Amino acid sequence: MSEGNDPPREADEPAAVARVADEPGTAVEAGHGGGVAIRDDDGSASDNNPTDPPTPVNDPTAPAASVGSVGSASSGSGEPSGHPDDAEDPDTHPAAAPDTDADADPDTEDPRHLPPPTPDDRPHAAATPGKDAPEKGASGKDTSGKDAEGPGGDGKLVGAAEHLVERERRRAESRSRRAAGAALALVGGVILAVAAFTTPWRVLAAGAPAVTPDPARDFSAAQIARSQAFDAATSLPGYLSLGLTVLFAGLLVLTPFAAKVLGVLRGPWWLRVVLGVVVLTAITEALRWPLGMWFETIMRDYGLSTQDWAGWTADRLKNTGVSVVLLAIMLLALVALARKVRRWWIPAAVGAFALTVGVSYVYPVVFEPLFNDFTSMPQGTLRTELLAMAERDGVPVEDVLVADASRRTTALNAYVSGFGATRRIVVYDTLLKAPESEVELVVAHELGHAKHADVLDGTLLGGLLAGFGAIGLFLLVGPLRRRTGIASVADPRAVGVLMGVMTLASLVSDPAQNLITRHVEARADVHALDLTRDPATFVAMQKRLAITNISDLSPDAVEYVLYASHPSSPERIAMARSWARLNGVPEP
Repeated sequence: MSEGNDPPREADEPAAVARVADEPGTAVEAGHGGGVAIRDDDGSASDNNPTDPPTPVNDPTAPAASVGSVGSASSGSGEPSGHPDDAEDPDTHPAAAPDTDADADPDTEDPRHLPPPTPDDRPHAAATPGKDAPEKGASGKDTSGKDAEGPGGDGKLVGAAEHLVERERRRAESRSRRAAGAALALVGGVILAVAAFTTPWRVLAAGAPAVTPDPARDFSAAQIARSQAFDAATSLPGYLSLGLTVLFAGLLVLTPFAAKVLGVLRGPWWLRVVLGVVVLTAITEALRWPLGMWFETIMRDYGLSTQDWAGWTADRLKNTGVSVVLLAIMLLALVALARKVRRWWIPAAVGAFALTVGVSYVYPVVFEPLFNDFTSMPQGTLRTELLAMAERDGVPVEDVLVADASRRTTALNAYVSGFGATRRIVVYDTLLKAPESEVELVVAHELGHAKHADVLDGTLLGGLLAGFGAIGLFLLVGPLRRRTGIASVADPRAVGVLMGVMTLASLVSDPAQNLITRHVEARADVHALDLTRDPATFVAMQKRLAITNISDLSPDAVEYVLYASHPSSPERIAMARSWARLNGVPEP
């Protein structure tokens, strides 16, 4: 989690994994769904801040949602019985399964309107040579037809059996959907309860004096004007990217576009799933690339980016590669389960939770090194003071790492990621140019995240959101089969609709997750003040972060809801003044 505001992002594209924090290249997204890493942009770095290394979680280019949305959906019809290789293959059965009303009562539905059973659903009544083959008379002609047409003939028996099988299938499907709906409500209730009880809705003690945020009190007219100009310059490409994200996701969810594009792929089902992820991600990346270059140009114009185009391209491609790998793993698991298990949403929900927790745990040591080099903070007064402060705070910290962020940005930042054995506190090398007292306050903020286990809490919440997403996909994708031209989730061409639904779900959940992380960040600010009891340095540090990172000092309501995972700098400064009055410390 960060120490500053969130500038408009290049895009609000959900990522492949859940995230609680917003630092590109280091945090993994709950998506914005449950944080795998708590990052601090310390002034301006946002979930998709192009000045920082991109992350698979909040990658502005990734077309799919995070682990936090892992899952898939189907009404249950079209699920293969028996070996997965016996399932309907979209290459040989290109037509979509009939879009029957999965919610209709199978006991009352008119059998005349039932869809014909699929080959896997039909009773095994095929004739076998020498036994079940139609009888032939001396002339060699079929003599069974006459009986079949009469009362009680074999033909009518077979038709009745087929109808009974179809009827039972629809009953099982209806039961499965009711069970999934109940599970969705249960998990949703658990998520609301966990969020309600773990989120610090009030960060200062009751009765704390109210202080109104006022940018004009702490920032000059020129600084405010520069912030507004930067916000105006980045808003257009940011909103265009968001609009493109929504349009492409809608195309995947409401049309057979993906089924047609992926229908030309050949090979085993698992290969077509992987290739489908690659193809759709490549299409999205190609569409968004010009907007990314536009955004990077603005960052350079304002002195926030130090990258050349080769470095920028390498970061973007690495980010895309990580997204593809994580998405491919998720969707391979979903399709495999759908081909084997009728109620596949149960193991999918469990697997989504486990994957979110696992990725959060290994992210600092597996993915972060792809974007930055890390070294131990050099021996000296600052390192000694920071480790002593951590010991005084009761937070075990063996080392403080420094990231070589200056090769990418001039922004100031620090963050904490991982949990347990992989937990680490990292500061940007750009931050070391600030006065040591301000660096100590930044690290004190990060110690607040560690002390309150914010990364772990965010990861667990993200895992629950991932399980919720898996069940939701089961219920959503079924009604979309006919629109999207797929037979079921077992169809490798279902990759498109799955990615589209995950993306839209992540976009919808982002505002709620931002609301939670803003309160978590505010609590970390209070922790820093409690630990250092130095509100004057806190205010000075917030002003430095806001000016250096060109934070939005007066974000409009839409941007605040969509993008802000941290309170604005004026809000944080006002909180520090309120803390000072509450604790009898001179107000800065």
